[in-house]
Amino acid sequence: MEKINSLQNAHVKAWKKLQTKKGRKQQGEYLLDGWHLVNEAVKAKVAIKTLLITAKQLATQPDLTKFPAVIEISEEVATHISATVTPQGVFALVTLPKAPADELAKLDLTRPWLLLDNVQDPGNIGTMVRTADAAGFAGVAFGRGTVDVHQPKVERAMQGSQFHLHLISTDLTTLVDRLHADHVPVYGSELNPQATQYLDVDAPACFGLVMGNEGNGMSRELLAQTDQNLYIPIKGRAESLNVAVAAGILMFGLYH
Repeated sequence: MEKINSLQNAHVKAWKKLQTKKGRKQQGEYLLDGWHLVNEAVKAKVAIKTLLITAKQLATQPDLTKFPAVIEISEEVATHISATVTPQGVFALVTLPKAPADELAKLDLTRPWLLLDNVQDPGNIGTMVRTADAAGFAGVAFGRGTVDVHQPKVERAMQGSQFHLHLISTDLTTLVDRLHADHVPVYGSELNPQATQYLDVDAPACFGLVMGNEGNGMSRELLAQTDQNLYIPIKGRAESLNVAVAAGILMFGLYH
């Protein structure tokens, strides 16, 4: 088994760069950090290229030596390549999936889709992906300006749900056109005079739901494309809801 202890090692420098979108794109890889994500990836039969693990963690799971490609790393290397303050000492190196040219043509339109428009907070994104998973949605589309799906904080926040449903990165206006071509309605979440209370909507089995930026809401372009805008009635004195909370209410409320 190969062992790497030095921060100057070329592999270590490459793994460190995977914390950035540019590095992930250049190398065509991303890193899963921690036992939970690694185990979820294994259960989902994700093609893991290499397992990186410290001696301490390897001692607790000796069967991992049978893994096709395992590299033992020092605690110092683990801390260096991790985006967390106290890493567990186990990582999986995974090839970035390549979107097929006809990805939008082959969408699963038997169930709803969540569309994220310029959503910035990794925690919000993770919560919405997990909720979409729990609600039975077909997938989540990451639109222009939305944080990268393989950003370390986003990966951790999704807690393994990224392996349970389809995640795509695409231009949302093009996706909405695609949904409309199949007579799939698209609901917005912009509060305006024309908005309808979500409880009054009888949504079909497949629909699109757009959640906008935390501070600025949906883009004007997408807003013009929606079939209907929905609002959640607030009985108390709060001015608004967190985008992830609102998304959860709408997903479960619309899809029975």
